[in-house]
Order: sequence, then C-alpha cells, then structure tokens
Amino acid sequence: MRAFNGIVTAIVAALVVGGATYLHGRMTERWTGRNVAAELQQAAEQLERHFPVHCGEWEVAEELESSPEELERAGAVGHISRAYINRKSKARLSVFVVCATPHDASGHTPDRCYPGAGFEIGETEHRQTIPLDNGRSAEVFTGTFRKSGQTLRVFWTYGFDGRWVAPQIARIELAPAKAVYKLYMIMDETPLPPGVGSKVCTEFMSLLLPQFDAALQEASPSEQRAL
Repeated sequence: MRAFNGIVTAIVAALVVGGATYLHGRMTERWTGRNVAAELQQAAEQLERHFPVHCGEWEVAEELESSPEELERAGAVGHISRAYINRKSKARLSVFVVCATPHDASGHTPDRCYPGAGFEIGETEHRQTIPLDNGRSAEVFTGTFRKSGQTLRVFWTYGFDGRWVAPQIARIELAPAKAVYKLYMIMDETPLPPGVGSKVCTEFMSLLLPQFDAALQEASPSEQRAL
C-alpha cells in the first residue's frame, strides 16, 4: 500500500509540475517559436530612444548613473535614469525605468528594497488611480520611506500593451506580457508641506505617461512589432 501511495503521489506531482510548466509556457508564448529575446531587446531600445526628455514644463536636468548591481537585480535589458526639473516651479524629481521580462519586473519592489537599504516605511504603500492627459488612466503604487530625517515619496507602476497597472500579484498578472516597463518616480519631500510631493508627482506622471505611450505608437513598423 505504501508503494502504491508513493506512486500515486509521484504521478500527481508530475501532473501538477507539468501542467504549471505548460500553462506558463502558453502565457509567455514559449511554445510559439517567437524570438522573445529579440522582442525584449527591441522594447528596451524603444525605451532608451523614445522616453521623453521634455514634457510640459518639465525637462531633463541630468542623466543619473545606475549601479551595475542594481540593474542586474532588476533584470534590466534597457533602462533610463534621469533627474527632471520643472522650469516654472523649480521642483525636482527623478525617474528610473527598466525594461525587463515579466518575471524580473515583478521582483524588487520599493516596499522591499527601501527597508532593505535602511529606510523605514512612512506612508504605507497603497494603490492610486491617476487620470492621464490623454483621457485614460494609470494605476500606480505610492508610499513614503524615511531615513536620517529625509522623506522620499515614491511612485511605481508597470507598463505593457499600452497600459500602466499596479497589480496585486505582479508575477501572475504581468506574465502574458512580452516585455514590461517598470517605472519609479522619486521625489524628496522632506522640505515640502504635506501632500505637495504627491501632487507634483501625480501631475507630472499624468503628462509623462501619455507622451511616452504616444512616442511608442509613432515608432516605425519594425519597432512597433516589439510592443
């Protein structure tokens, strides 16, 4: 009887693993013969070529360096890291975007990374819907992190197939995507009155995301195949 039960258990385990593998393969189009690596590379090149340097009153103040270790942890195939400044208000913030596989993009979220770097959570992470300048909307997560008297406001969201989402279980909900853009917007709101940092980031994101989406739509036909 023990031998029989062992055989049954082994068969059930094999069916579960095989089924999960097949389902994941279907979701990620592993079985279609498509060159997923090439499509991911194209999407990464689009990010670096088309991400806005000017957006309304905002413009790039400087290109920021990213550590190779940070990019490796993020699974970044392509990335941008920039500080933006508002010409009118002089507000300043940074934007960091990576292009990665759905699996890599779903890990290393700020609610885990910042505490790991010695920050404490201020305002707990929560989901927010931002009306965009093109009449659509984007889902984002936002929260604050504190360290040595400094408070950082962080927004993050995931872009694919023309949508920006804040999934409850990212690894599952992002799985069907060919490539994912994972965007962080960070502002030091230490010297600001309550609510100002969040308002500034929200307003900038409402302009930035539609402009990037439009740039991707206007890409050449060969580039568009990566989307």
